[in-house]
Amino acid sequence: MNRVTQLLSLYTEGLKTPLLRKKVFITVGILILFRLIAHIPVPGVNLTLLRQFFAQNQLLSLLDIFSGGTLANFSIAALGLNPYINASVMLQLFTMVSPKLEELSKEGEYGRAKMNQYTRILTVPLAIVQSLGMYGILHSQKIIPTLPPLLIVALVASMVAGTMVMIFLGEQINLYGVGNGISVIIFAGIISRLPISIFQTLQISDFSNPQTLFNILLFAGLAILLIGGIVMVEEAVLRIPVNYARRAQTTYLPIKIDTAGVMPIIFAVSLATAPSLIGQFVSKLPQPAIAHLGTVVSQIFSTRSYVYSAFYFLMVVAFTFFYTSVVFKPKDVAEELRKSGGFIPGIRPGIATEKRLQYLVNRVMIIGGVFLGLIAVVPSILQNITGVASLTIGGTSVLIVVSVIIELTRKIENVVQMYRYEKISY
Repeated sequence: MNRVTQLLSLYTEGLKTPLLRKKVFITVGILILFRLIAHIPVPGVNLTLLRQFFAQNQLLSLLDIFSGGTLANFSIAALGLNPYINASVMLQLFTMVSPKLEELSKEGEYGRAKMNQYTRILTVPLAIVQSLGMYGILHSQKIIPTLPPLLIVALVASMVAGTMVMIFLGEQINLYGVGNGISVIIFAGIISRLPISIFQTLQISDFSNPQTLFNILLFAGLAILLIGGIVMVEEAVLRIPVNYARRAQTTYLPIKIDTAGVMPIIFAVSLATAPSLIGQFVSKLPQPAIAHLGTVVSQIFSTRSYVYSAFYFLMVVAFTFFYTSVVFKPKDVAEELRKSGGFIPGIRPGIATEKRLQYLVNRVMIIGGVFLGLIAVVPSILQNITGVASLTIGGTSVLIVVSVIIELTRKIENVVQMYRYEKISY
């Protein structure tokens, strides 16, 4: 209760801070613009049939959440940030195998700007491919009629443009707003869709059946436990003691248990859903053998199958290791400690320190990766057991919402503390 009071006091004081108030207003304005864009539909789409199709397809409903509701409306931003996320993953993989890209990524502000530029360039062809794939899936379901080539080009161009606008909005939040732009936009999309999901659950539920009531109460209880577990893991830190001989003092090098945050789940969703989407598209081809193969693949990797859950879990764990290795480099940390005269007690500076850090980070990543993987797949497994279909993605959504709130709280706290310091200084 004291923590809640402290947070409310922090938010209240934060809104009184001119700089933070400006950042909050800019962020809210960008999110309002994003929600307006999410309701500008692409012409020629039967929205009634589209929403019915999404209601029957758990996989597309999952993608709709991560696109912020733009997919179900089939707006000009229907692809959301998925092409950009995929491009980021591909570029990070290229960085690990290309010495030139790795060197560029270490060149400070200039290197980051160049890498962002390459990511945006790579986003365009990926967005074109995904636009054509989405058109093929919806055309096979007779939601979009057969269009002449010129209209298909216009449709693809509008969807690619919508994705680039979303990227632009995310970058403006990074520059002038509060929080990480991509996470905040996905957060806004989830928040806007959660009331609809809850309402649909209550609407289709038969409360006269004790089993249904028990299932919903079970989900509510698990949601509370889930939020508590997420907060505990997000706040958990492994503190590695570091001594400084020159300063005669001991400090700690903090390593978060969940160093990667929500990014592994966001990355994993893009890949875990790909087999089923490809299978659905192939299943509508005129060749019987290929169509049958597509149907089998889409059934095996449906969101209700345990194969999909296992694949999703492995992808989350793999991306946790991958993303953590990108944001935390033991070699660089060991070198910085050596230059500043710091050392881990009982460990020699240099290579020995690097190996020790790598050892500790690997074990932390195992805990964080398994935790994120369970958060991602356990709700789907529980949905199969309880039958509460509309809350299938609850775990992933709650993780993103809680993680973004924690991140925003930290940023607000930093701004407030800086404001307090400036007031004392003057």
